[in-house]
Amino acid sequence: MAKSSSAAPSSARLIQWLGLALLIIIADQFTKVLILNSFQYGDSRYVTSFFNLVRAHNTGAAFSFLAGASGWQRWFFVGLGVAATVFIIWLLRRHGHQTLFATALSLILGGAVGNVVDRLLHGYVVDFLQFHWNQWYYPSFNVADSAITVGAVLLVWDELRRVKRN
Repeated sequence: MAKSSSAAPSSARLIQWLGLALLIIIADQFTKVLILNSFQYGDSRYVTSFFNLVRAHNTGAAFSFLAGASGWQRWFFVGLGVAATVFIIWLLRRHGHQTLFATALSLILGGAVGNVVDRLLHGYVVDFLQFHWNQWYYPSFNVADSAITVGAVLLVWDELRRVKRN
C-alpha cells in the first residue's frame, strides 16, 4: 500500500526541526570545547561589570539540583534526556506543522541532547556563562541551558496564543 501524500511534507518538516536541534547541539558543544581548552576548572575571566566567562562543572540539573548526590544522578539525567528526546521527536512528527510549537520543541531537544552529551563524555555538564550584580551571582549556565529556557518560554507563549484563540 502506498504512503499518503502528507508523509513526505511531514518527513521534510521533521528533518527541518531536527536540523535546528542539531545546530543547537553543535553550537553548545563547540562553545564547551572552547571553554575546556581555554580554562581550568574554577577559572573566571571578567568580561563586563555584570558578566564573566567561567569554567564550572555541574553534576546535577538546573541550579545544581542533586549535584551533591553520590553519582547516580548522572545516569538518571542521561535516562531522562533520552526519554525526553524520544517524546519530543514523537511530538515533532505529529505537530511539525505548528511552527512556534515545533521551534520550541527543537530548542529544548537540542539543549537536552547537548547536556546529555556532556554527561556521557565528562560525567558533568560544562557551564561557562555567569551573570552577576554587586555580590549576587546567577548560577552559571551554557548554550544548551539557554536553548532549553528559550524553548520553554516559546512553549508557554504558544499555549497562551492557543488559549486566546479559543
